Amino acid sequence: MLKINYQQKKKLVKVRKKFNIFIPGLITGGSGNDPAGIVTYTAIGATTGYSLLWLMLLSTPMMIEVQNMAAKLAVITEKSLPEIIKSIYSKKTAVLIVTLLVIVNIITIGADLQGLSEILAIITKSKAVYFDAPLTALIAYLVIFRSYKTIKKVLVFFSSVLSVYIISAVLSKPDMGKMLINTFIPNIKLKMAYILAALGLLGTTISPYLLFWQSSQEREEQKTVVQVEEVKLGTVIGMIYSNIIAYAIIVASAAEFFGKDIELNTVKSAAIALRPFAGEYAFLLFSIGIIFSGLLAIPVLAGSAAYAVANTFGWREGLKNKVSDAKGFYAVFFGALVIGNFIQFLSISTVDALYYSQILDGILIPIIVGILLLLCNKNEILKEHTNGLWSNLFATITLIITGSLSIIMFYQMTFGK
Repeated sequence: MLKINYQQKKKLVKVRKKFNIFIPGLITGGSGNDPAGIVTYTAIGATTGYSLLWLMLLSTPMMIEVQNMAAKLAVITEKSLPEIIKSIYSKKTAVLIVTLLVIVNIITIGADLQGLSEILAIITKSKAVYFDAPLTALIAYLVIFRSYKTIKKVLVFFSSVLSVYIISAVLSKPDMGKMLINTFIPNIKLKMAYILAALGLLGTTISPYLLFWQSSQEREEQKTVVQVEEVKLGTVIGMIYSNIIAYAIIVASAAEFFGKDIELNTVKSAAIALRPFAGEYAFLLFSIGIIFSGLLAIPVLAGSAAYAVANTFGWREGLKNKVSDAKGFYAVFFGALVIGNFIQFLSISTVDALYYSQILDGILIPIIVGILLLLCNKNEILKEHTNGLWSNLFATITLIITGSLSIIMFYQMTFGK
């Protein structure tokens, strides 16, 4: 047997500590590509081709800066977003924002569970309904009855599996010329389908629930002010990884589906459509991604809702606590899973539920980003850590783009095409 001496053990502990700093960012980035996100990106590629890849590129620094603002606030103030909003503004404001967040999260949980069940049903050649309760029970057991360290390890593993979509993009043999042109040259169209796709894309990449989740996780990890720069690096790595996966999904979908008039009205139809166009390997990669993304994202969705509600009402919260010590927190977590489970019985297709929940996220973004901008420029809160030029620039761009897209969408929905 190999013996590890004291110095080697010390180095190993240092490496683990460094890696632990990146964990919240990696988990947050990976969970952004949940089944809702995957289907949204697939729908974007199928309906708009490569034309929105430029927005994917632009959204990366936007996503990094906005996510970092939420993480920085949590580390320096040692408070979560709802607690900060409640103390600076009012409890009513916090309750309103958290209520909207919980509604969107529950819709997304239901759609994610449904999508996950449909994929498992295809693989096992059985009915999707057979998997809903077991999946809910598995996720609840993992989070409620396993240790926080175990949960982190499992979520990091699930996040790493999403790299299969990069392989999927390569196998799809995209048109490299069109892909590169559309990545670096904006292609803007004022059509309803394009606006919805753009809003859905931003709602998926810069998801409000991720802002609440990461701020809670940085607080749970008990980071200190001196680790602010390390936290930012972890956020950068996590968000870049997230958007590389998202970019790959859009590229693969554009290569396989765009211009072929294929209706993707369920996760099942999206997976099955891959078989004749891209073959069994593409179908398998898509399925693996959906399964692991669901198992990663659903606990994060339920967890961010539980953290937000508990922090708003001053309950004890955190995955490090036992159920008996944080009853309200775990009640919200389990309740979000159970209510989400019933969404599948509504007369709405999985893709519609997934896609429009992301658009609702896109509408919430300017509200939350606006609050973050105000908070992160207050000297009395962050002192020397207030936003710099780049943070304010990209956060403002995020606010303007998402706000404008929301206004245009509502105008066209109200007054015509």
